[in-house]
Amino acid sequence: MTAISGSAAAVTGAASGIGRALAHELALRGCDLAIADRDEAGLQAAAAEIAKASPRKVTVHRLDVSEPGEITAFAEAAGAAHPGLNIVVNNAGVALLGQFDEIEQAQMEWLFNINFWGVVHGTRAFLPLLSRQREAHIVNISSIFGILAPPGQSAYCAAKFAVRGFSESLRHELAVANSPVRLSVVHPGGVATNIARNSRSGTGITDNARRSESIERFDALARTTPTAAAQRIIAGIEKNQPRILIGKDARFMDLLQRFRPATYWKVMQRMMEKTAARRIAREAARAGSMRDVAR
Repeated sequence: MTAISGSAAAVTGAASGIGRALAHELALRGCDLAIADRDEAGLQAAAAEIAKASPRKVTVHRLDVSEPGEITAFAEAAGAAHPGLNIVVNNAGVALLGQFDEIEQAQMEWLFNINFWGVVHGTRAFLPLLSRQREAHIVNISSIFGILAPPGQSAYCAAKFAVRGFSESLRHELAVANSPVRLSVVHPGGVATNIARNSRSGTGITDNARRSESIERFDALARTTPTAAAQRIIAGIEKNQPRILIGKDARFMDLLQRFRPATYWKVMQRMMEKTAARRIAREAARAGSMRDVAR
C-alpha cells in the first residue's frame, strides 16, 4: 500500500482536467505537490485553488513534456523542493482528430512526443529519486483507447497503446528487481475535460462540422467528472493496483474487448446507432412539445 498522507507528488498536466483535480485531491489527503504544465496561468490558478483548500506545500513548474531537457530540469527542481517525493503522475496529454490518411507525419510525431515520450522521459527522469525512497509510485495515464481502438483515432490509440505496453513491461521489471517503486497505468473512459475541445485536427480535415460533431459526441459520452476520476486514481495508488479503469464505460469496454477482441467495434457501432436514434427521438419529442406550447 502506498500511503498518500505525508507523501509528495509530481503531477504533469496539472493546469486543467484530470491533472488539476488529482493535484487538488492529493493535497486534501495530506500530500505535498510539485505541479507542472505549459499553461502557466492555469497552473497558478490551480495552485491558488489548492492553497485555499489545504495547507500542503505546493511548488509550481512551467513544463513542456515534449522537451526532454525540461523534464530533467523539472525532476531536479521537484526533488530539491520535495526531498521525500515518492509519487509521480505522468498525466499531460493532447488529442488529434483524424484518420491516418488525414494526419501528417509531423502531427503524429507531435502527439507522440507528448503522449508517449513525455511519459517515458518523465519516468526516466524521476526513477532514480523514486528508487531511493522506502516506497514510491509511478502513475502513467493511458486511455481506454489504449485497450481498444476505434476508427479516427489511429495516432492517439497508437500512443496510448504504447504507454500501456511500456508501463506494463516496466512494472514487471521493477517487481523482478525488488524495487520499492510500484507502477499503475490508468485507462480513463469519457471524462468531462476540455481535451476534445483543445484537440488539433489532421490537415486533411477541412470540414468544420465534422470537428464539431466529434466534440459533441465526446461531450455526450463524457459522464465521469475529473474529481471522480482523481478519486479513483488515488484509490488505485493506495491499493497498488496495476491497472486503473475509470468510469463504467471504461469497465464495459475493457470487458467487451476481452470477450470480443476481433469484433468489439461492430458491437460498439450497433450500440452507438441505438443511442443516436434515441437521442434523435428525444429531440424530436422535445421540439414537438415546444411547438405545442407555442400554440
